Amino acid sequence: MPEAVAKRISDYIRDANLSAEDRLFPICYSTARSMIRNHGARLKVSITPHNLRRYSETYASRSGVPLEIVSKVILRHQNLKTTQSYLGKVREAEAIRWIPRLGSDRRSACHF
Repeated sequence: MPEAVAKRISDYIRDANLSAEDRLFPICYSTARSMIRNHGARLKVSITPHNLRRYSETYASRSGVPLEIVSKVILRHQNLKTTQSYLGKVREAEAIRWIPRLGSDRRSACHF
């Protein structure tokens, strides 16, 4: 989550005097799913809440956030293997794009 967004949400929680048991957004999942799909349709993009969840997990992981934090804090998975199964799905084209980056990283090169 961008820092500016996190700060605004934090300020909102403080100003509204919300507790940990309160809902930040007083809507149910089906309403959120409908809103996201409708906004996506207006932009001519097919999107679901799960797509946003997958994006945030992938972005955090590729930004260097430790897997345990992605799993337990961001996604709230009970089992680390659940997170690993999602992050393990990398398309071949994406893997090929990483090859030059790995070769140019001196720390990844083997020196004998």
